[in-house]
Amino acid sequence: MPEPAIIRELLRAARVIAVVGLSSNRRRPSHGVSQYMQRAGYRIIPVNPNESEVLGEPAHPSLDAVPEKIDIVNIFRRSEFVPEIVEQAIRVGAAAVWMQEGVVDEEAAARARAAGLTVIMDRCILKEHRRLL
Repeated sequence: MPEPAIIRELLRAARVIAVVGLSSNRRRPSHGVSQYMQRAGYRIIPVNPNESEVLGEPAHPSLDAVPEKIDIVNIFRRSEFVPEIVEQAIRVGAAAVWMQEGVVDEEAAARARAAGLTVIMDRCILKEHRRLL
């Protein structure tokens, strides 16, 4: 598990967060967490093939379709979808993969680390941001 200092530095250095599974439904955790992070100054990029726009930002069907550099890939999908998302994160050169609470895949995490990405797993980015910054 990464040290608080690693998480703090990641959150300080990051500017762009691609949120895989971000929903326009205000009752979904992905929406509230992303709205908080947007208000905290991060650029949020929605990644969801079922959305056209979320939080005022155009949505993309996959990480591969995002036309800019991604600092953190925040995953709001069930664990079985993580391996493909991690492969996309590696392909697009993201700096980190963040799996929200309840999202765990040790093999995908090891693959991301081997490719040089920071991995945060089974943690809420909003709670960590509030706690550390």
